[in-house]
Amino acid sequence: MPQMLIGGEQRAAAAELEVVNPATEEVVDTVPAASAEDVNSAVEAAKRAFPEWSKTDTEKRAAVLAAAADLIEQNAKELAALLTSEQGKPIAEAMGEVTHLVHGVHYYAEAATKVRGVHQELPSAFGPAYGMVIRRPMGVCAAITPYNFPLTLLGTKVAPALATGNTVVAKPAATTPLATLRVAELFAEAGVPDGVLNVVTGRGSEIGDALVSHPDVRRVAFTGSTEVGKHVASLSVPDLKRVTLELGGSDPVIVCEDADVEAAVKAVIIGRYWNAGQACLGCKRVYVHESVYDDFVSQLVDRVSRYEPGDGTMKAEKPKLRMGPIHTQHGRDELVEQIEDGGGEVLIGGGTGGHDRGWFLEPAVIAEPREDSRLVREEVFGPVLPVFRYSDFDDAIRRANDTRYGLGSSIWTHDVRKIHRAAQDIDAGMTWVNQIHYGYDELPFGGMKESGFGKEHGLEALDHYVELKSVVVGGLA
Repeated sequence: MPQMLIGGEQRAAAAELEVVNPATEEVVDTVPAASAEDVNSAVEAAKRAFPEWSKTDTEKRAAVLAAAADLIEQNAKELAALLTSEQGKPIAEAMGEVTHLVHGVHYYAEAATKVRGVHQELPSAFGPAYGMVIRRPMGVCAAITPYNFPLTLLGTKVAPALATGNTVVAKPAATTPLATLRVAELFAEAGVPDGVLNVVTGRGSEIGDALVSHPDVRRVAFTGSTEVGKHVASLSVPDLKRVTLELGGSDPVIVCEDADVEAAVKAVIIGRYWNAGQACLGCKRVYVHESVYDDFVSQLVDRVSRYEPGDGTMKAEKPKLRMGPIHTQHGRDELVEQIEDGGGEVLIGGGTGGHDRGWFLEPAVIAEPREDSRLVREEVFGPVLPVFRYSDFDDAIRRANDTRYGLGSSIWTHDVRKIHRAAQDIDAGMTWVNQIHYGYDELPFGGMKESGFGKEHGLEALDHYVELKSVVVGGLA
């Protein structure tokens, strides 16, 4: 049984949690079910490690991160297999996630030496002086990650935190802790000192509150649902912690009359059905101009019909396997309810049959569901895609914004005026033009409205892991 990592030591707990493969419903392994006392031990270990790590030369920190990335890459097949067994995604997608993690850790390893201060001459009212703005690491950071992309989202939090000299207590989702624990071991093997990166495992309802509300945690990075994100924010208020929240989304896609329909369909397929649609960032509502609607829908349904959900470990037996199961039975049941509430015409999919075991859902396309239905108003966390017809571009923009979410968005057109309108007028943290919805490590990423606040990715993410301090130096005359 894998153990927690606290202060550089493998740690068990009084209770255990089973990790279940969602494709087979079989127990893969067990992990410790941490208590509030375990969380306190992890935070204390991170606090003890902070003074030395924060003063470690930036080039050394960068070298350790680069070494960790190399070790992750060398162990990619093992990590991908763990990820598939606990999360359910096909092995090819799991390998893609590991690759994304490696790229992100390398990116912040390179950025570690590029955090700069500012020097500025000051007015001489009080004599000659100059000012400096220095950036100081914050201290102990909590990194809370969900089940859909356990490794990618771990990297977007741990890598910039360590690069800027902070220490971390990570809490993976209770259902997907295995690959995270192995990655933490590789960070330690790469030279990350004891206590700099700690991992506690358990249910959020039992240890999440203890971690977020711990008085020695100064920074909280959370990815998950909007409802839980609001709870995390409320727990952070008494100690005025620095918080970033990457929450739910209902990303709109606008396909214009001049769009490359085939390219748009291919991109939407990936954006909606990758990871069985379990992504906060993805194509979740598509508005297609009436002149190309029939062509778009025809191609879309044809391509979706080629998707046959299956056990992600069966790639050798099923080379064309593109989609795994829904991660939990509850998640699948909720998707079925959303489909039933949606109305509209189910063009393909939505069934749950065909498998003796596992929480599978056939990928679905639904034409013109009711605008007030759960399928449109809520986040749909699975392989179900509503498609709508529009005739007026202003109306498409209005409908795209008619949601409480504001994470991603995209437009398919070569009309510069419409591209400009989409960039300026769609309420979302990111807009892609003729591109797949994809979070680049090089660009800041985060949402508006109830999709959260703060940025991950890009050099801008580093700003969320440092405190700015102004220093005035006088007595120069």
